[in-house]
Amino acid sequence: MKLPLSYYSNQDVLFLAQDLLGKVLFTEINGEITAGIIVETEAYFGVKDKASHAYGGRRTDRTETLYNQGGVSYVYLCYGIHHLFNVVTSVEDDPHAVLVRAVEPLIGKEIMEFRRNMPASKAAISAGPGSAAKALGIDRSLNKKDLAGNEIWIEDHGIQYASEIIAAGPRIGVAYAQEDALLPWRFFVKGNKYVSKPNKV
Repeated sequence: MKLPLSYYSNQDVLFLAQDLLGKVLFTEINGEITAGIIVETEAYFGVKDKASHAYGGRRTDRTETLYNQGGVSYVYLCYGIHHLFNVVTSVEDDPHAVLVRAVEPLIGKEIMEFRRNMPASKAAISAGPGSAAKALGIDRSLNKKDLAGNEIWIEDHGIQYASEIIAAGPRIGVAYAQEDALLPWRFFVKGNKYVSKPNKV
């Protein structure tokens, strides 16, 4: 079942970042459907979070998407090479987001293998946010899409992880965020091989 838009308007981004673990991220591109189980996320806490693109209320052409009502995609290019997919959450003008860092291939594995030029059994196919996006065919053309639409969406397949197998730790690659770099706002499924490194607790 596709998650309703009301799901994304929850103002507790830390809850959503954990609740999205086990949900299934879908794309349909040129008639080809691929999907993966979300196994790693990071929460970004809007204007108060030094790691967020919207820290301090910053608004640019790029970050404007974050200020939408929750339930749209925010896709940006990192280091000029990797596309990163984020779920915009909370209410209008409260720019929270959840970065999807890794998925476990579920549907359309052959298509993912072609996109990543490696077998789906290899963890690197979709571990890490750039790899996950590439495996699912996500690029800037999927920015600012309605997550209740038919191009990119998330479904609940009843996959739930017990709290004891969900780990929390500092986010990755946000050293510039000073003290906020240490916040334990990265969540992942312990023991899942598709989680990006370091996946030890």
